[in-house]
Amino acid sequence: MGKTAAARKLASAAAYGGGGLSALGLGLYGLLVTEARLARRAIGETRDVPPPDATGWYGRGRPGPAVKVALLGDSSAAGYGVDRVEDTPGAQLASGLAVRADRRVHLRSFAVVGAQSNHLAGQVDAALQTGVDLALVLIGVNDITHQVLPATSVRNLSEAVHRLRDEGVEVIVGTCPDLGTIRPIPPPLKQVARLWSRRLAAAQTIAVVEEGGRTVSLGDILGPEFDAAPALFFGPDRFHPSADGYRALADVLLPSVLAALGEGPDALEAPEALRGEGLRPVATAAVEAVETPGTELDGVEVGGSRRGVRGLWVELRHRRRHPETASEAPAASEPAESPGT
Repeated sequence: MGKTAAARKLASAAAYGGGGLSALGLGLYGLLVTEARLARRAIGETRDVPPPDATGWYGRGRPGPAVKVALLGDSSAAGYGVDRVEDTPGAQLASGLAVRADRRVHLRSFAVVGAQSNHLAGQVDAALQTGVDLALVLIGVNDITHQVLPATSVRNLSEAVHRLRDEGVEVIVGTCPDLGTIRPIPPPLKQVARLWSRRLAAAQTIAVVEEGGRTVSLGDILGPEFDAAPALFFGPDRFHPSADGYRALADVLLPSVLAALGEGPDALEAPEALRGEGLRPVATAAVEAVETPGTELDGVEVGGSRRGVRGLWVELRHRRRHPETASEAPAASEPAESPGT
């Protein structure tokens, strides 16, 4: 089965309650179960100390109105493995957003180390009570390492996005990264993990866009630069990113966060064909996206319709990354606006 057909079938299985194993095959699933056990043994137990909480206010002295962001998901969203709050992806993303949008930002982190997709429902409940403007979701890795059926994982994510969009919240999902870049996973099972995670990412993409959210491919953002410099980009357990790794993650996500909020110089720019941007059927675009980190997909109408003969239309973008900004620690109370605003 081709990659596009497999992603489409897995997303369809999620929508209609199927198991979705046929997308990868029972034998491949059993192989990954073994792989997950080996990987967890190599990585070891997580630390009892939780990561620093990035919740708080960013952008002291910037004008209003403030933008409210919720961070949902697992350890990659929470920033497991770093000791300073400034090094968490939440703080780095909120700091960059405050500078680029020139607005105060309130970030609430609901992400939990070890969270799986079935934990998203509770996180969404909490986020919706805060009047959030945008939710950023990072989920999927723990579903793979704990042998959650792929269709179940995608369905849990789809339901979370549906609830957020129903309340008018902008949603960006960073899709499952390529687990083939993780050093403790040995070959040849490394190739199995790569295939599994990429197909899950493609199916996540289809489901999220179907519900009105945007996706950003994390793909091999944990490589090749991570693979070339593991001591720099991975933390001590060789599984979770280091501070530099989380910075790379935030840099990939920030342009799409700005675009979703209508902020930044390229928010309204048309796609550039010379950069490989443009319209695609969603399944084709989803498979293409997993190959290139930072690829954003968003649903779009063509001729007044969201769908063509090959399914949902999407706009594929490779948004330009912004220069790095210094990450700040969050303030507990809302900072005042700058004078004259």
